[in-house]
Amino acid sequence: MRVLLGIEGSDESMRTLRKTIERAKEAGDELTIVVVEKDEAKREQSEMAEQARELVSQSGIDAEVRTASGDPGSTLVDIAEREGFDQLAIGGGTQSPMGKIRLGPITEFVLLNANVTVRLVR
Repeated sequence: MRVLLGIEGSDESMRTLRKTIERAKEAGDELTIVVVEKDEAKREQSEMAEQARELVSQSGIDAEVRTASGDPGSTLVDIAEREGFDQLAIGGGTQSPMGKIRLGPITEFVLLNANVTVRLVR
């Protein structure tokens, strides 16, 4: 399966990256990682891309890591559809005090607008 993983510079994205790399390794998925820009992210886009490359290298899988500019949600949806990915994986979903899932704006956009299967990694 061809999987596109969209991440930005948050701790949540690091967890999503680790989980998705492990899943790709177990399932034999073809993984492409796209690091999008997010102004309020904890890590710069270039730093996140470098960390992703390191984790991919350590895992022993062959995955492409690239960066993309523009609106994060629409950029991910566009890449997934234009390049024919089978699945778009994205992190998201924090829990409210009442136990309900709260989606960030990027995750919500992807879930509502993608025409490919979306996997929400929590």
